[in-house]
Amino acid sequence: MIQKHRKKIVVYSHDTYGLGNMRRMLVIARALVDSDPDLSVLILSGSPMLHAFRISPRIDYIKLPCLTRTLSGDYEAKSLNLAHDQILRMRSNLIRNSIIDFDPDLILVDKKPFGVADELANAFNDLKRLGHRAKLVLLLRDILDSAETTMRVWRKDAYHQAIDSFYDQVLVVGSPEIFDLCKEYEFPVKSRQKVRFCGYIAREAGRTSRQLTRQKYGCDTKKLILVTPGGGEDGFQLLKSYVQGWQEQGGIENAKTLVICGPEMKESHRNEILARIGGNHDIVLESFTDDMMAYMDAADLVISMGGYNTVCEILTLGKRAIVVPRVTPVLEQWIRAKRMDSLGLLHALHPDEMTPSLLLATVRGELVRPPNTNSSAHFNINLDGLASVCRSIHKLMTDGAVVAGSVVNKPKNIRLVNRQEVGADYMLGYSSGLYAQYSSV
Repeated sequence: MIQKHRKKIVVYSHDTYGLGNMRRMLVIARALVDSDPDLSVLILSGSPMLHAFRISPRIDYIKLPCLTRTLSGDYEAKSLNLAHDQILRMRSNLIRNSIIDFDPDLILVDKKPFGVADELANAFNDLKRLGHRAKLVLLLRDILDSAETTMRVWRKDAYHQAIDSFYDQVLVVGSPEIFDLCKEYEFPVKSRQKVRFCGYIAREAGRTSRQLTRQKYGCDTKKLILVTPGGGEDGFQLLKSYVQGWQEQGGIENAKTLVICGPEMKESHRNEILARIGGNHDIVLESFTDDMMAYMDAADLVISMGGYNTVCEILTLGKRAIVVPRVTPVLEQWIRAKRMDSLGLLHALHPDEMTPSLLLATVRGELVRPPNTNSSAHFNINLDGLASVCRSIHKLMTDGAVVAGSVVNKPKNIRLVNRQEVGADYMLGYSSGLYAQYSSV
């Protein structure tokens, strides 16, 4: 009896700032296993909040040591007392050994072709040298950074060479009508040939109904304003400005506000916001929710930063929104917010121009503004990104084993040997004193 092949995917999630990348990759992983009962997914990520999300059956994860991104764009250990080189070496070894041992059919990489600080390079070189069957797919969000910065980084880090040498496909979860990544960043022909625009990722409905959520916060007749800075690591100023503006201007008539700080906001910042709210019953503070769509659906107005996931939630629900994007260390959120603003899909405020009084005046204006006469713009945006990504990945796994344009075969056999029996070239994955050696016998 021929045993049915159990398909396996490794998902590498870029994880150094906020929760956006992790949330997006989890949504994709869930969709992949839901669409194929013979598929399992292993996630590799250093996200400190990975355990707080619901993990579906046939999905597991390996938690990498946390990194954090400095304002200069460099990386350093977030929690461990390790030097830069030490923690990157540890992460690289964990990634390489996990990929070799899991033996995936496909590897889905988020954002950086070689991973954070090139930590995927060793694993990729080993796979290519072994002629391994794994397909490689790079997932890019709609916007990376300014054109000048992105092109400089991609040249310096040889990302286009990585795409040419290792990747089978580049999936962009965005629309070229809003931001043509290939054109804006001047992708060379070889990279363009592997790019497929999939559309934005629509979000699933929340688990709680709009009516029940509004009843929970006493908004049967009042308007509900939701203020969320996503993960919250750099969202303190937005929350502070809103609460301060509310206090200085005596609130907003016939409205309540729900503030969700985000799990990565500093405790001192969260406590300051709570102290500023004081006994004001028209502002409610929550630390975290894993059902943001339910809260957003219940709101009459959303005030947020401009991360990819948040904007997709706004677009999915067609919500009125005021977006105050992050502008450092990258301009991705500001570029996205301005493009969406120009289409009438949201109202963008630059954080350097935001004051408490301006923010509250903008809130009042949005609450009384007539419905958008150009509401059809919501329906012109491609929100089929999730299904399109899944179709592309399943098709790659069922087609011939193509890596960097060449057909290769899976090694016929794998055996475990003692360390002393093999040379350095074959020492790939360490487990209980044994090393995995691929051979053709």
